[in-house]
Amino acid sequence: MHPSDLHPETLAIISGRPPREDGAAVNVPISYSSTFVSAGPTGQGDNRVYGRFSNSTWEALEATIGALEHPASLGEDALVFGSGMAAVAAALNLVKQGGLVLMPDSAYNGSLALAQEMADAGRIRLQTLQPAELTPAALARTLANLPATPQTNPQASPPTNPHALLWLEIPSNPLLRVPDARALIKAARDAGALTVVDSTIATPLAARPLEWGADLALHSATKYLSGHSDVILGALTPATAQLRGRLHQHRTLAGSIPSPMDAWLVLRGIRTLAVRLGAQSRTAQFLAERLAAHAAVSNVSYPGLADHPDAKTIASLGLPGGAMLAAQIGRGAEDADRFIAALRLWVPATSLGGVESSIERRRRHSSEPGTVADNLTRLSVGLEHPEDLWRDLEAALAQIDPVSLES
Repeated sequence: MHPSDLHPETLAIISGRPPREDGAAVNVPISYSSTFVSAGPTGQGDNRVYGRFSNSTWEALEATIGALEHPASLGEDALVFGSGMAAVAAALNLVKQGGLVLMPDSAYNGSLALAQEMADAGRIRLQTLQPAELTPAALARTLANLPATPQTNPQASPPTNPHALLWLEIPSNPLLRVPDARALIKAARDAGALTVVDSTIATPLAARPLEWGADLALHSATKYLSGHSDVILGALTPATAQLRGRLHQHRTLAGSIPSPMDAWLVLRGIRTLAVRLGAQSRTAQFLAERLAAHAAVSNVSYPGLADHPDAKTIASLGLPGGAMLAAQIGRGAEDADRFIAALRLWVPATSLGGVESSIERRRRHSSEPGTVADNLTRLSVGLEHPEDLWRDLEAALAQIDPVSLES
């Protein structure tokens, strides 16, 4: 049976396994070695020479993520990094000196902060885009004067050292907005710009940006791919071998590599991704509907709600609701903080995607952009019973005055 004929849920289970031989292990072993037997000439690829170049445990994970990202084309394997931010840095490093990076103004604060730091140092030019500017026509105008030759052939290889890079999130973190990725990717490609899509929250089960024409798919594997809040790891899946070569060279020289144990834990986490995310998403839908109807909640953003501002785009991309939601509590930061302090099951913590339900007021981070309301709480729904989670939320909300009474 050809892998392209299989569902993602199956690929998550079968990919990256050792060969089927009598007496062979079912799971890939954890390879702990700083160096390897090697006496011949070495190349620039990831041949087994030194522990900073490659590792068999990484490769099993990279093959699995690659299979999930583009099962139909059987394209390039992913590359794993020491953290999600290490993967972000590797992607941004692809842009030419002084090149333009376009990011949504409410993107993940770590990505924005790193891009701003690079801009302050003169390495890149950064332009943040408001939702109204994230349209194909507006993007085409922004990219109209690039020195790079436009890519008139949609099948042409993307530049490995581009003058511009478009950064998208599906959905965005923490506002859970969903841009028209297919149309934006085409506009960027037509202008000769590279496109990176961070689909950490969607996961490859729901969104495969490379099939939309993106050049790179990015994941903080710390989140849903691992799924147990015990690993820091990032991944980039490139559309072409040339891009993979550039990224591999950056990873090798920068030393932004993961430990074999962390790679093995993420690989193990991927095996249960479908069942975890399915249950978490069903609970998130239930909670989003309950929260949206509560008098102490002024706004709920969840891709599965019919009144989501990007509902038409979500439908066109075929995205499910997912396991994340954002809710604005009461009238301000004080109400949101008091609400979180009253919770007993929900863990007040940053990050997301674990089996435990967690919650955070995002503006407690000084780096969080001002586009995020100060009373916005981001909820990562875990695997607890939905009714238990709701009762905890409901009890905490009882301490917050109804928003409708605000004068």
